[in-house]
Amino acid sequence: MSDSISHQPGSRSERGRVIAVMPAYNAASTLERTVADIPAGSVDEIVLVDDCSSDNTVEVARQLGLTVIQHERNTGYGGNQKTCYRYALEAGADYVVMIHPDYQYDSRVIPVAVELIRLGICDVILGSRIRTRAETLEGGMPLYKYIANRFLTIIENIALGQNLGDFHSGFRAYSRAVLEKVPFEKNSDDFVFDSQFLAQSVRFGFKISDIPVPVRYFDEASSINFKRSAQYGLLTLNVMLQYWLHRLGIWKSELFKEKQPQLID
Repeated sequence: MSDSISHQPGSRSERGRVIAVMPAYNAASTLERTVADIPAGSVDEIVLVDDCSSDNTVEVARQLGLTVIQHERNTGYGGNQKTCYRYALEAGADYVVMIHPDYQYDSRVIPVAVELIRLGICDVILGSRIRTRAETLEGGMPLYKYIANRFLTIIENIALGQNLGDFHSGFRAYSRAVLEKVPFEKNSDDFVFDSQFLAQSVRFGFKISDIPVPVRYFDEASSINFKRSAQYGLLTLNVMLQYWLHRLGIWKSELFKEKQPQLID
């Protein structure tokens, strides 16, 4: 077991139970480095949800002592996150950190993100890869992705009334209250899940902010191709349109209706 994991599943630290979730697909070559960088004692449990990887992601995760959930079929990036968050809520998480296991994001910042939420300063924290243009491009982000990121982030900031540096980060931290209120089960099973979730968080009045996270792009890091990126961009713009149509009362979307409380027999 990695010494980054200081508690067994079900334990709770004095400051609340922190669960890190990792939506994984073919992450065997980068998973150990991602886990190794998580500061000791900063999380109570690390959960990896494997979306039918063709490599040995599951074996590596088990060797590291992670909690492993295996999908019987590939559910997509959004579908994977739904499993992550369902598990975290059922396991009693007070704070949930989602980090891609592809080592693009610096997991050393996990305790910083959680502390900002614990103090009540924010409800949602994103890891921003865009501290400066030079740093981002030197870190390996393809130019077309940088341009698309800047364009979409500007549009989203205007549409949602925010001032975030990077709306499309694979590092996110949430309070339990966010996951309990946001109807994420209604979201797409594809990559636009993230855009929908942030728009929903704004709709329900949660405070969103970001912290800088150095970008790492390399051959083993996961990425989507130009065609998928273009589709994602168009779907994200559509989410912004849905948000405003709902806000103005022109067309009510199920995405922005609060979760109904579950009835217990």
